[in-house]
Amino acid sequence: MSETTTPATELASQYITQVTGDLAANVKEQERISAEIASLQEQLATLQRDHTVLVNMQQALGVTKVPAEPAAELPSAAVPAPRRKKADAATGGKQKARKSTSAPRKGAAKKPAAKTASAAKAESAAKTAKATQPTLVELIRRHLAEQKEPRSAAEISTALGETHPDRDITAKVVRVTLEGLVAKSQAERSKQGRSVFYTAPASEPAAAPEEAGARSAGADG
Repeated sequence: MSETTTPATELASQYITQVTGDLAANVKEQERISAEIASLQEQLATLQRDHTVLVNMQQALGVTKVPAEPAAELPSAAVPAPRRKKADAATGGKQKARKSTSAPRKGAAKKPAAKTASAAKAESAAKTAKATQPTLVELIRRHLAEQKEPRSAAEISTALGETHPDRDITAKVVRVTLEGLVAKSQAERSKQGRSVFYTAPASEPAAAPEEAGARSAGADG
C-alpha cells in the first residue's frame, strides 16, 4: 500500500512544481507586455497632439492635400491574471491548467477589435464634422473684416477660441495663418512698439470671374 502511494505523491509534486513555474512565467510575460503597451500608448498620445497642431498649420498655410490618417488607438494594457493556488493546480493536472491560462487570451483578443471599430466610427464622425466647418483661414478673415481696430494674434486666437470652443485654436497657429494671409495680400500687418497687429486689407479683393461677368451682362442690358 505504501509503495503505490509514494509514486503517486511524487508525480503530483512534480505536476505542482511544473505548473507553478509555468504560471509564474506566464504572469511575468503579461507584466512585460503590459508595460510595453503603456509606453506605446504614451508615445501615441504625443504623436496625436503633434498631428493636430501640424494639421492646423497645414490648413493655415493653404495646403489642400489631405493629411494621413492617425493610427487607431491602442488597446488598454491588460491586467495580469491572478496567480492560481497550488492546490487547484494539483487537482486539475498539467493539461487543464494550461487550457485555463490560455482561455483569457481568446477573450482579450476580441476587445481590441471592438475598440478599433469604435475608433473608426469616431474618426468618421470627426471627418464629417470638419467637412461642414469653415477653415481657420476663413474664420480669421471674417474676424478681421468685422473689426474696426487692429488686433494681435493673441487677441484673435482668444476671440475665436471663445466663439468656437470645440476647435483647437492656438495663438501659434493663428500667427502662422495671419502671416500667410499677409503674404497673399489678404491681411495687413502693422507694428506698435514690439507688438504686431493685423487688420483686414484696405482694398477689397478683385471680383471673381463669375461676378465680373454678371456685372458686365447687367451693364449691357
